[in-house]
Amino acid sequence: MDHQKAKHRAQLRRRHHVRRNITGTAERPRLSVFRSSKHIYAQLIDDHSGVTLAAASSTGGEAAYGGNVKAATVVGQKLAEAAKAKGILKAAFDRGHYRYHGRVKALADVAREGGLQF
Repeated sequence: MDHQKAKHRAQLRRRHHVRRNITGTAERPRLSVFRSSKHIYAQLIDDHSGVTLAAASSTGGEAAYGGNVKAATVVGQKLAEAAKAKGILKAAFDRGHYRYHGRVKALADVAREGGLQF
C-alpha cells in the first residue's frame, strides 16, 4: 500500500513539474495526453475558459487494442485533423507524468506531421 502511495505521489510531482510552465489558451491550447494500459487519449484544452476544443482517443476506432504505438499514431492523426478543422495551428504539448517515449512520442510526432506546431 505504501509503495502505491509513493508511486502516485511521484507521478503527481512529475505532472505538476511539467504543467507548471504550460497553460493553454484559445490560440495555443494545451495538448494533454493520457495513457492507460489499453488505450491512449489526447485533448486540446483551453485552460483560460476550461473548455476542451478537440479530442481523440483509441477507444471505438479501427484498432481493437489501443495500447501500442500504432494506435497512438492513429490518435495523433485524428487529433491533428480535428484541430485543423477548428482552425487550431499551434499547441503546447503536455506529456503529463509520462516520459516522452514510445506511445507519447509517436502521438506527438504524428500530430506535428498533421500540421500542429509545438
